[in-house]
Amino acid sequence: MLACQGVVGCSKGLPQGQIAGPKTYEVTLDIQANGFNRTYQIHIPPGVHGGQRLPLVVVIHGAFDTGLGMERFSGFSRLADREGFLVLYPDGMGLFGYLQHWNAGHCCGKAAKDRVDDVGFIAAAIEDACLRLNVDKRRIYMLGFSNGGMMAYRFASERTDMLAAAAFLAASIGGRASEEEPEWRIPDPQRPLPVLIMHGMEDDDVPYHGGVSARRGGERSYWSVPDCVDFWVRHNGCQGDPREDRLREGRVIVKSWEECGDGSAVSLWLIERWAHDWPGSYFTEVLPQDDPLKDFDAAEILWDFFKRYAATHSPSEP
Repeated sequence: MLACQGVVGCSKGLPQGQIAGPKTYEVTLDIQANGFNRTYQIHIPPGVHGGQRLPLVVVIHGAFDTGLGMERFSGFSRLADREGFLVLYPDGMGLFGYLQHWNAGHCCGKAAKDRVDDVGFIAAAIEDACLRLNVDKRRIYMLGFSNGGMMAYRFASERTDMLAAAAFLAASIGGRASEEEPEWRIPDPQRPLPVLIMHGMEDDDVPYHGGVSARRGGERSYWSVPDCVDFWVRHNGCQGDPREDRLREGRVIVKSWEECGDGSAVSLWLIERWAHDWPGSYFTEVLPQDDPLKDFDAAEILWDFFKRYAATHSPSEP
């Protein structure tokens, strides 16, 4: 069990005193966007005692989804129960808990249009969890999918100081909403950061080669995956050519840059014949037995990457 760590009155949704798992709690913060208080979900694994510091994985949902929806299909709470870490699922800005988006700078929805401070909200949610639970601040990780992946890109560049590693799925570091809008990309990160990028080669929403979404049409365009990778390879100070491996009968291509600054790394996972879906067991367990991607689980891959790293700097406060 975990106890609130020396604060007067836990956030709404967390019980006073002992907090037991396995269970997911909804927490309401005193932060508003468009008249609604912001919320996040926090998953507590079983069998945890108050003196044990736990890693925290922040999992950011995509557009038109919620924290609970992301919990359901990402599989991270189930993995956390086995591996012993906390999971924080922030909720984007929407109406009455639905149609949620993130302001990732260049995308998406009303959150971007209204320039909602989602970086500030997520930083506050992380700090709130750290105040109330015994989080190992040297092992805070972040990942996001689609619009959530774009949000994770933005957070990782603007608040690099808070993270030990990050991952981005089906996302882009920049783009423009229309030809009339200026192009936007994430700022340069504050320091080298271990990152993993995962993308389906047949993604028609956020195309591998960048540009306009083939499925959605319109004028919104994105930076390409190679551009995203080059950005992090350059800012992480990686040297030499990447090691390349092919897994799952060649359907998964992995490129790894491991000689990077401050012990960081860049890992690129490309999935052939995969579109804009979370590449995890929620979708892959129903594939035919002879499909090479049967039971492919992004959550396992991301956690295996994350747990190799702990922040070597002193994590700062939001």
